Order: sequence, then structure tokens, then C-alpha cells
Amino acid sequence: MTMRMTAAPFDAIADTYDESFSDSSIGRAQRRVVWMETDRTFRAGQRILEINCGTGIDALHLAHRGVAVLACDASPRMIAVARGRLARSSACAPVDFRCIPTERIASIEIEARYDGVFSNFAGLNCVSDLRRTACDLARFVKPGGKAIFCIFSPLCLWETIFYLSGANLKKAFRRFTRNGVVAALSDDSSVLVHYPTIRQLQEMFSRYFRLESWKGIGVAVPPSYLGRLAVRFPRSFEFAARIDPWLGGCRGFRALADHVVLTFERRKGDYS
Repeated sequence: MTMRMTAAPFDAIADTYDESFSDSSIGRAQRRVVWMETDRTFRAGQRILEINCGTGIDALHLAHRGVAVLACDASPRMIAVARGRLARSSACAPVDFRCIPTERIASIEIEARYDGVFSNFAGLNCVSDLRRTACDLARFVKPGGKAIFCIFSPLCLWETIFYLSGANLKKAFRRFTRNGVVAALSDDSSVLVHYPTIRQLQEMFSRYFRLESWKGIGVAVPPSYLGRLAVRFPRSFEFAARIDPWLGGCRGFRALADHVVLTFERRKGDYS
């Protein structure tokens, strides 16, 4: 069966995403590290714009901490799952889920600028024009506001070793591909994934956002497709999950992670 590029490719995995990733040991461990950064940065009473919100887990986590969230995603099915989760929740701050692709985020009417913007787990890796996205997002964020982006790292040691062990050179070095890689989401749905470097991201956002810090997520913890290792070696995995936040902050290790989380500060001016 031939895979096709669809308008909303993530519809294909919306109903199984939480089971396959969010609720897995690896998914929980990696998300926990991202939440360390969001909880340190975003405070109760603030308003946040989330892009690529998926099934709404992060938006509701922020809302339970008193942060109001406008959460957007390109996938109608992802938004439907997120709205179902919201209906079952007891969040203490408002959450508004909308089906809007990141490429059309500028279409949202701005009543008041947001205190920050957030994107988790590689949503921005699926955006082809990040310069345009940086410009669009800058319109929404107050000067001094924060932007937290969790994206795929341009080099994952776990991935390289795993695929080299099976002599799959194409996948072992796929993150080095300059023009992106077509990733299969299902038998008939795929998406183009890009792997920009930290320096490239810093440069693409530099007109509007200043990079404050970045750290790795998934240095000791493997990528989600190696979930069987967490099941087979639970004690080793628990140890890996405990040390991963520390390794992710170390200069010698953070660049080898599955994901990186970058924290930017909105510069003054340049709203156009």
C-alpha cells in the first residue's frame, strides 16, 4: 500500500497516541522532564498559547496549575480527543482547544498578547518554514514572555546505535538528512520530519526570540520505539529515568538526546 501525505496526517494515530506513547513508561519519563521546564517557567494566572497540542495532556497539566491555555493542533481527531479529556477534567483554569495548523496560527485574532508559547514533542519538526512560524508567534507573545519548544534532537545516540546494530545505515543517520525524512504514521499516512540543529533554530528565531537555555530529554531514557527495553529491564529503566534530567543538563551529554527542550525569551519590539 502506498503511503500518502494527507492534510491531517496525525488523525491516523490520534486514538492510539496516548496508549502507545503518553501512557508508556518512556512517554511519562520524557514528559516529566518537559514539565519540569514548563512548571519552572509558567505561573498561575498567566495565559499561554500552545501549538501542536495533540491529545491535550500538556494543556490540562498547565490548567491544573492555574495557567489558562489556548491549545491548537492541525489534527481534527487529536482535538476531538483533547476536548473529551477536557470534559472529564477538573482543571482550575480555562482551556480552549482549536483545530488550527501551526502554519495558519497567524489567523487567530489577538485580544491580548500571551505570557508565553509552548510546543511539545516534535510538533515543530513537522513545520517546513520555521522562520515564518517565529514571526507569527512573535505577534502573540509579550516582550519578556517565554517560548518553550521540545523538538527532536539532530543526533540521538540511542537511535544511531540501535539502527547501526541492525546494519540499517539509512535510519541510523536519518537525522542528518538536510531536506527532511518522510516518517510513516500508519500504512497510508505519513509526514515530513525535519531535524534542525540548535544553532539553526537559534538563528531562525533570533530576530524575535533570544535563546536562554536548552537541555536534552532522552539521554539515558531510550526513544519510545524501544519501549520493550523499559518493560524487560524495569530497574535499569527506573535508574535511567532518575538520572536523565541531570544528564540532559550536562554539556557533554545533552546533544545526544532523543529530544531537546529549548527556552527562549521574547525580545522587545519587532511585532510586525
